[in-house]
Amino acid sequence: MTPLELHLLATPKAAPELRRHLREHGFDVRLCATELLTNVIDHLGEGTPVTVRVTGAAAAGRTRVEVTDPDPRALPVLLSAAATAESGRGLALVDALAERWGVDRGPDRKTVWCELPEPEQLA
Repeated sequence: MTPLELHLLATPKAAPELRRHLREHGFDVRLCATELLTNVIDHLGEGTPVTVRVTGAAAAGRTRVEVTDPDPRALPVLLSAAATAESGRGLALVDALAERWGVDRGPDRKTVWCELPEPEQLA
């Protein structure tokens, strides 16, 4: 799989654009990438510059999705959303679909990442 790196502004219009760029990837990869992008919009604001990277590790049977933004302080938190809540499920979806996920922080950025099994690894 060819690595993908996109530089874009976190806006609602960027989500379908991101999914279009990821059309050769499975649904879970597209969903997780969109959820991580949406977290930037919701928690840092529309127009925040982000870098999205998707890489495959064929030997490991995984795809890694990374979303980097310029705020190392606003860390994602896994919440339990109430049944009637209109938001708060994005990271729970990522947590449910990914083999693992985490955050890498730098002095002027953070990268939220997740690793998903390749589709043929799902059983």
